[in-house]
Amino acid sequence: MARSDSEKLMAKADKLTKLSFTRWKADWNGATLLYEQAANGFRLAKNLEKAKLAFEKASRGQEILSSPWDAAKHMESAAALAKEQGNWGEVADFYRRASELYMECGRSQPASDALAKGARALEECVPEEAIRLYTDACTILEEDGKEQMAFDLYRAAMSLYIKVEKYEDAAAYLLRWGLAADKCNARHSQCKAYLSAIIVYLYAHDLKQAEKCYNDCSQTDAFMGSDQYHSATKLVSAYSEGDVEEIKRVAQSSTVSNLDHVVVRLARKLPTGDLNALKADAEDQLDEDDLT
Repeated sequence: MARSDSEKLMAKADKLTKLSFTRWKADWNGATLLYEQAANGFRLAKNLEKAKLAFEKASRGQEILSSPWDAAKHMESAAALAKEQGNWGEVADFYRRASELYMECGRSQPASDALAKGARALEECVPEEAIRLYTDACTILEEDGKEQMAFDLYRAAMSLYIKVEKYEDAAAYLLRWGLAADKCNARHSQCKAYLSAIIVYLYAHDLKQAEKCYNDCSQTDAFMGSDQYHSATKLVSAYSEGDVEEIKRVAQSSTVSNLDHVVVRLARKLPTGDLNALKADAEDQLDEDDLT
């Protein structure tokens, strides 16, 4: 389709949506079909800006015609074009809108998937927004009782937090993953998440929080007695005793090697910092807590 043909289709579609002395009611059926044709024509011609606009209008038309599923699909097409342009604000906005439209259909999985697509597109350039999209994608599935479908999202968000060196947030996400795994009886994933959180805290030089995390996780039946529990016990004990060789040995163990690769990379660098200083800080904080 020639570019001029797409322009004519857009103009005709716009005309059908406007009221006049001879048209008392907008023809959204006809206009939406024309917008869709124009969008495809512009896309083939590599006119990304006009293709994006046409998909936006087609989406609006399908929404008015009470077809949120088709509206969401068009919004995703607009988001993909915005990604090609490097317009990251529109990428986030369009994928969020697509997610909302899928939710109007009662479809949590594609709604979550739309947010995840946006997050993946934004990871390199706008990691903070990517994390927010991953978080919202997880929440949608959690609220629908589909925690197991969110495992890849937990992993992606946790990995991104580590990439931007927000280790406390990464550990919190791992604990969230562990809780979700517990709800769907994925015990192996639960135990791996708990051990990973402890390792992240240790890498971040927060021995006190690592010990607290270890103690809290040890209250769960699934974690107690698992290979991950035994590795965590050895790690925490080695830190308390200042045993560098034991820390390195546990970090090289098969149990740790089977964790997600971003966590394994952190574990291989343990111990970080001055062990005696870490132990002293943890003891000082413990003493302060006892006084309050």
